[in-house]
This record gives sequence, C-alpha cells and structure tokens, in this order.
Amino acid sequence: MTSRYFASPSPRLFAHRGFSARFPENTIAAFRAALATGTPYLELDVWASRDGVVMVHHDETLFRMCGKLRRIRNLTFAEIKSCDAGWSFRDKERGRPFRGRGITVPSLNEVFDACPQAFINIEIKQSDPPIEALVVDTVRRAGREETVLLASESDQVMERLRPLCGAIPTGSGRGDIAAFLNWLKQGCPPGYHPLGRALQVPESYRGIPIVFPDSVAAAHAAGLEMHVWTVNRPEDMKRLLRMGVDGIMSDDPELLVRTAEEVALQGMT
Repeated sequence: MTSRYFASPSPRLFAHRGFSARFPENTIAAFRAALATGTPYLELDVWASRDGVVMVHHDETLFRMCGKLRRIRNLTFAEIKSCDAGWSFRDKERGRPFRGRGITVPSLNEVFDACPQAFINIEIKQSDPPIEALVVDTVRRAGREETVLLASESDQVMERLRPLCGAIPTGSGRGDIAAFLNWLKQGCPPGYHPLGRALQVPESYRGIPIVFPDSVAAAHAAGLEMHVWTVNRPEDMKRLLRMGVDGIMSDDPELLVRTAEEVALQGMT
C-alpha cells in the first residue's frame, strides 16, 4: 500500500475544520461545503467517546460548539450525537442560521462516508486515555490508509502513533518542529532524518518566525513538505504560495482556491 496523500502536485489546499468561516466547524455540512469549492484536502480534529467511537471535534468539551460543558471522552456516542453542533455558530448577517437544524458532531466514519474522495488531515487531540490505536484501526477498517495523514501536536501521542501507522504518513509534533528549527539554526548539517512527511506550522509562534524562504528550502532539502495554518487573508496566501510552501490551511477554502488559481495564472504569464 502506497499513500496517495502526496501524489498530486502542490500546493495542497486544506479546508481548516471544513468551510468553518461559513458553517459550524468540523461538521458534515462544513466538510461538504468545503469540497464543493474544489478544495481537495480537509483538516479535522478527533477525540474518542466513552464507548470507543472516534469523534470529530476540536475542543475537549462540547461547550463552545454545542453549549454543553461536558467532556467528549466522558460521553457515549449517542449522548454526543444528541447535541446541537450548530447551536453556537453566529454570522453577522444571518444570526444563528444553523441552530436547531439537526447538525451534529460527526464520527470519523461518518466523515469518511460523506466525503469518500477527500484527502483528510487527522489531528489527534486526545492524549489520555490514548486513542492512537483506535484511530488507526478506524482508518484501516474504512480503507482510507491511502488518503489520510495522521498528526498531533503532542510528542507523546506521536511517539505512540508512528509505530502503528505502517505506510500511513504522519505530520509533525512539537518536538519534530523544534528539531527542524534547531537543525536549520545550525546550518542544516548532514544527519538530520525527520520522522514525519510534513511540517504543519503557523507562520510564526510567539514572535519567532517559522515559515520564511530559508526554512521552506530547508524543509524541501530534508524531504519535508511545509503546510501553513491558519491563513485567511488573500495577501498572506499569495505571499506564502509565492514563497513555495506546499500547503495552506484556511477557514475560507473558497477564497483559498480562488487565490491559488490567481497566483497560478500570474505565474504562467
């Protein structure tokens, strides 16, 4: 089995938690709307329910999205599905258009079923109790090994995850990113062997630049792709694409697709 995740030419255009600028994030509605814009990659986050179902949600609790101050790990699949994932979404012009519309927190399997052609970036948020084996098993049972990348900010999660992945590609944890930046600072000496396939990073962190021409070139020299989150202004998208980054994650995939097409056309003239 060979992953198809990196088979197409870059740049990779990611819908960050789906079309989260206009739909409740990490929901089927947001993912379908993102794919309709022509964005081939979805980015999402996962936890596990108390009864062992991988659920797609960013926060530890349901409060921000559903108004329920309950931890996902403490609830059953049925209890999570009973919550209104459109409850809190607010739009300046439309008010709360998704409240009471039957939008729920999806399981990872539901996303796989709803988005069969999508490439999916799966970030594991839960570290305790561990869910890495459950996530990998869910991916394999769905036959989606060739179309996903697994990642986590947590070094502990990444250490447990990678031995389980086989040919499923992985991203970068905090330690991976720190190791890359340290290698870059030292002048990129021989002997650096990254464990992941992509550095998925913000452009800067606490005032420290991470994405700049030399870091992009160094990532490419090390066999890494550079994916940048979360980019919502067209001028930033254009600058990063012209810098040569391999992927951009945006809350507004429609704007991202349009901007990437504009940059590509300008590059042909």
